[in-house]
Amino acid sequence: MTFAPASIPSRTQYVQEAIKHGILTGQLSPGQPLVEADLAAQFGVSKTPVREALKTLAGTGLVVMSQYKGVTVRTVDAAMAREIYDVRLLLEPEALRRSVVRKESLAAAQDALVRAEGAEDRAGRSLANRDFHRALYLPCGNPLLTRMLDEVRDQAALVSTVAWAASPSWEQEAREHQEILWTALAGDADGAAGLLHTHISDFVRRAFPDHEEAGA
Repeated sequence: MTFAPASIPSRTQYVQEAIKHGILTGQLSPGQPLVEADLAAQFGVSKTPVREALKTLAGTGLVVMSQYKGVTVRTVDAAMAREIYDVRLLLEPEALRRSVVRKESLAAAQDALVRAEGAEDRAGRSLANRDFHRALYLPCGNPLLTRMLDEVRDQAALVSTVAWAASPSWEQEAREHQEILWTALAGDADGAAGLLHTHISDFVRRAFPDHEEAGA
């Protein structure tokens, strides 16, 4: 994988987005070391933008910085998945309900479904899946709610990437996505929110069957 360096003002962002794309598409595996010197050579930049990019990615939860192990791609386990998906369960269905009540356009969600159906690999499906969910909550009318969901979006995508590698379930999820969207387009706000809640909770149960429900 080779990249052309970006202009000087945007080098940190460029490196950050490239590393994030590698993580969320499975090109960089959980637990894989991220060595500053190697990344700087790969992207054709100095160590400084790489270091700043890794700090930002650590803040979003995609990488882990350790005094002894250096920087590694975050490892996904059942506890981490439950923590992230608990937040989604609390916030995302309500955001969708509000989007439907406000009668906002969900055309971007339909576009994401089309892209997911036509994707040639897991990476393309993962990115389209991520866009689909954001398209549902983005029009909710509450910028703070949107930002809170955006904060866990990358980590949720990482969970999905790891889960799909172990047990592909995108065909079932695609059917569930279509049902959620149809219900939302029909104006049934509570019905769409309920389907989304079930969709999110069922994914964790399928992906991590040995993990007990929170609070159980």
